[in-house]
Amino acid sequence: MLTSLDTLFDEFERQFDRLRTATGLAGGAAVPMDGVRRAEDVLLRFDVPGIDPDSIEVTIDRGVLTVSASRQEAYGENERLFVRERPMGTFTRQVYLSEHLDAEHIEAAYDNGVVAVRIPVLEPAKPRKIEIVKGKAKAITR
Repeated sequence: MLTSLDTLFDEFERQFDRLRTATGLAGGAAVPMDGVRRAEDVLLRFDVPGIDPDSIEVTIDRGVLTVSASRQEAYGENERLFVRERPMGTFTRQVYLSEHLDAEHIEAAYDNGVVAVRIPVLEPAKPRKIEIVKGKAKAITR
């Protein structure tokens, strides 16, 4: 009995996720993202195909980066929509930033349906090599 209920719940979650994505209600699924950590920065790429670049907004507030965009379509008097599979409305994705990132120097660019956001890493958080003292150096004690 539990196995059938688990399958039912799994299917319900899959269908609900599809519905949220299709209607633009997804907190993150409607705007897919890749994140890359590099030595000097973090690069986030958000897919926003078919979105007017003028509708895209990137904001930062109290350590939360928000990317939002909207897609609306108007139809003429003699046009009647009979199928809608492309999501319309406002799409938003929020990312909580680490305190090791420099929120004051964020850069964003749009190209070919992708919003790229570059966030520099603060100097103390950057990878660095630690010198090892050799020879008759005083041992570290604590």
